[in-house]
Amino acid sequence: MKNSLLKYMTDLTSLSEAEQQAILNEIVIEEFKKGAVLFRQGDVTSNCYFILKGCVRQYSVDEAGREVTSNFYTEEEAIVNFNYHKTDKSSDYTLVCVEDCVMVIGSMDTEQQMYAKYSQLETMTRRMVEANFSRVQADFAAFIASSPEERFKTLCMKRPSLIGRVPQHQLASYLGMSPESLSRIKKRISSG
Repeated sequence: MKNSLLKYMTDLTSLSEAEQQAILNEIVIEEFKKGAVLFRQGDVTSNCYFILKGCVRQYSVDEAGREVTSNFYTEEEAIVNFNYHKTDKSSDYTLVCVEDCVMVIGSMDTEQQMYAKYSQLETMTRRMVEANFSRVQADFAAFIASSPEERFKTLCMKRPSLIGRVPQHQLASYLGMSPESLSRIKKRISSG
């Protein structure tokens, strides 16, 4: 499991093997069962996560009481609740494990301590965040400009594993459509 972390440290830093090993010895890895809630919409949290195995769903409850899925995080993806700009620091989202998960778990305090010890970790984190932000921007622009069928085709191309891992109603919410529409699109694509 720690190989994913080693890959990032090797690719994005020039930390020595001894420094990499010291970091791996300091991190906390936890297992979470399917259905475990990492935090709820409205909670104040400073925890951050890096998924080694599993899938986590991010959603919020809208004014009508509906759950609106806004993301799925899978292997080798980081989850950080950027809520510093808010006065009350509460989360806009709920994060729940869709599968059994294994994750590195940390807090912003421990992150700052690690940055003080290993300055290259901050560079690595910044590069990961920049790459993720760039991907999210591109995905959002494509999502807005595409039809529901194009969204599903893009998902099949970019994140095909989600289709078998995530319940259809959550996948439909993520794609901005009803489960019935998603069923029709799947049927049309498979028969075409």
